[in-house]
Amino acid sequence: MPDFTRPGHLPNLRPGRQPATPDWLPRQRRGTSPQMIGRYPDYDVMASAAAWDSATRQVVEARLHPSTDLRFFTAAEAPTLRALCDVAMAQDREPRVPVAQMVDAALADGRLDGYQYADMPSDRDTWRLVLAGLDEAAAAQHGAASFARCDWPTREAIVEQWARGLLGGGTWDRLNVTRAWAVCMRMILSAFYAHPWAWNEIGFGGPAYPRGYMRLGPLGVREPAEGRAATAEDPVPVVAESG
Repeated sequence: MPDFTRPGHLPNLRPGRQPATPDWLPRQRRGTSPQMIGRYPDYDVMASAAAWDSATRQVVEARLHPSTDLRFFTAAEAPTLRALCDVAMAQDREPRVPVAQMVDAALADGRLDGYQYADMPSDRDTWRLVLAGLDEAAAAQHGAASFARCDWPTREAIVEQWARGLLGGGTWDRLNVTRAWAVCMRMILSAFYAHPWAWNEIGFGGPAYPRGYMRLGPLGVREPAEGRAATAEDPVPVVAESG
């Protein structure tokens, strides 16, 4: 295993400043994590389900089996939605957290942020415009039929342009591109980290009701229900050393 007490694995110190492949992480041995790798290979948050009240348990278990039928996005929009969610969360193989289905359900059910930027359309309209804009960028820059038809590196390149506010023309001129990034990423991240497989990946102990929290002392003290990491590098000195 690489020495993660040194900063050489950090993006700024590697060719192209690209993130390291996550394949150095242990394979998941208990439960499920995205792509079956993670820092907590022997941890399964669902083993604590009996400690949750029935309503909480039903909510969490339902996230493991989302509907595959989209209710907000159209069949034509679905491939670009799924491709965007995969690239945004670096989910390039199964098992994947079903982010696209969770985003679709939130939009269909009106579970939104409760506010809207003054210079932006509604979140629902923003999502549709973004998907159209990604398809337009794929066609204009790469001659692709759609964003979803591009290969992985091309999708990443287009998404990076969007993240940097560099996409423009066509549908993008109807949006504040930077705010559109914030709107979509906020929903994508919220969906991903609401899923038990993501909790396994980060060692999160899951709902604390009605069990409650026991460790109210110094930051970094682990709750009994939380996972134990298989790697012990402290990111604070590593980041400081990298400058």
